[in-house]
Amino acid sequence: MEISASTRLLGVIGDPIAHSLSPTMYNAAFRALGLDAVYVALPTPAAALSSLLSALVGIGAAGNVTVPHKEAVERCCARKTDLCARVGACNTFWTEQGQLVGDNTDVAGVLGALRALGGDGAGRWLVLGTGGSARAVAVAAAEAKAELQVRSRDPERARAFARWAEGAGASAHAARVPVATEIVINATPLGLEDRDPLPLAAEEMRDITAALDLVYAPGETRWVRLLRARGIAAADGREVLVRQGAAAFGRFFPGQPAPVEVMRAAVNRALRA
Repeated sequence: MEISASTRLLGVIGDPIAHSLSPTMYNAAFRALGLDAVYVALPTPAAALSSLLSALVGIGAAGNVTVPHKEAVERCCARKTDLCARVGACNTFWTEQGQLVGDNTDVAGVLGALRALGGDGAGRWLVLGTGGSARAVAVAAAEAKAELQVRSRDPERARAFARWAEGAGASAHAARVPVATEIVINATPLGLEDRDPLPLAAEEMRDITAALDLVYAPGETRWVRLLRARGIAAADGREVLVRQGAAAFGRFFPGQPAPVEVMRAAVNRALRA
């Protein structure tokens, strides 16, 4: 890939960001299509978020948002899609007429990944976490007409999130103990490091039929490996990354189909243990 004075800049905003495979995935797509564009990781502490967004708008850049900035970026958007506003979190942004425009493609990513596991239909879902990614899960649950249970380290935060999810169209409540659910989605950062505690304890996995970990890691996360060993259909976040990335690609390059298989192959190569 040759970078010139006319090369278009795209990037992913987050903190931490070193684990992100968005640059690997998108740059593979650009090469495959011969696009004059480059995609980079932009490590962004919270204190720098506003100034970075202003700079990106100033140069007409576009890109994605990951933890922990999805909700903050949504509030910064001058314009946003209806879905972005409904979720209250932005994971995809671009610039139009000097304004920051936001969308949320995580909902499509979650539903697509769950569909691949056979778990995107109605039933009982448990979401672990209450951040921007969990908001996308809540709206996905509303779309699937599933009952959503919410778990957080802070019980009041879980209750507040459930109230928000109800307003977004989901049938939601804070998870009770013991939990009774068929589908579990980990929307916390637990699993970025193999030494992290499990997002859901082993003794609470008895009735689960499918699980989706929004975290991805080489060789899959420890939680996914444990679930698979117990005969539970489970996947890490790589398919969510690909599916939301393909949807975002259409925002960055309207009318240009995303090379989905190229993007998926790039991610899988990078995560091969």
